Amino acid sequence: MKKRWMVIASCVLATSLMAGSALAKSETSNSNEGKSEAVKVNIDLKVKTDVKETVTSDTYGDQGHNGYKGLLNAIDNVKDKPAGAVLAELLLTKYETQLTAEQKAELEAIKEKEAALSVVADLLDKNGSVTDAVYVQKEAILANVTNLDSYKKLGKLYDKLGKKGVKLYVNGEEPTFEVAPFIREGNTLVPFRAISEALKATVTWNEEDRSVTVTRDGITVKLFIDSKTATVNGKEVTLEVPAAIEQGSTVVPVRFVSEALKAAVKWEAETKSVVIYEE
Repeated sequence: MKKRWMVIASCVLATSLMAGSALAKSETSNSNEGKSEAVKVNIDLKVKTDVKETVTSDTYGDQGHNGYKGLLNAIDNVKDKPAGAVLAELLLTKYETQLTAEQKAELEAIKEKEAALSVVADLLDKNGSVTDAVYVQKEAILANVTNLDSYKKLGKLYDKLGKKGVKLYVNGEEPTFEVAPFIREGNTLVPFRAISEALKATVTWNEEDRSVTVTRDGITVKLFIDSKTATVNGKEVTLEVPAAIEQGSTVVPVRFVSEALKAAVKWEAETKSVVIYEE
């Protein structure tokens, strides 16, 4: 996934990076002149079947393993722009052995920077590549799973692709489920097994009393189908809406189950997104 967004983003940047905003300035001097020369960051990444990245040697002076020096100079000028994340990825994948530990740490911070990835998604969206923008925005979410604005942006991209309805995210990922989440009596119900497995919990079903039990980190939550009564470590609690069976799958009120398992639950109303993450 990461390789895909990096290549896609690079191609967009190479052709339309905000009308040449990614210009790296390189100080050059000789015996006749002592002035600076603007050198365009020429990202000449070619998408081939083997997905290899290449950088033109006339831009960076790529002489064998020393080619990373030009990239290091360039990234100083674009580290806060989308190109920063792309160049950081190139340096870390192509020239890792030539970098110091300090340089690696700085490049990792740039590469994973949520804002940079989000801006790349904006660029792709504006260029009509909505599907590719979705891939990049998912990476932005994984860089910071607590930022609701990132989920909202992804939800709006999904809307453009015709993906409607309630959306569910657990630790930045989208669990697979047979029954889509839905809202009933003001409460969001989600497939129990999907959310529990995403949180790495153990789920068991008891046919005799029609109950489902989930256990995680010493916490045991038990719900009964069509009953507003549930238990958390043996203590009874009352639900606003009961667990139910929809199209053969058990669905439960997401906020109750997630909070009972000590996970944070957020609701992004505009795109109807349920966001769950472990604090």
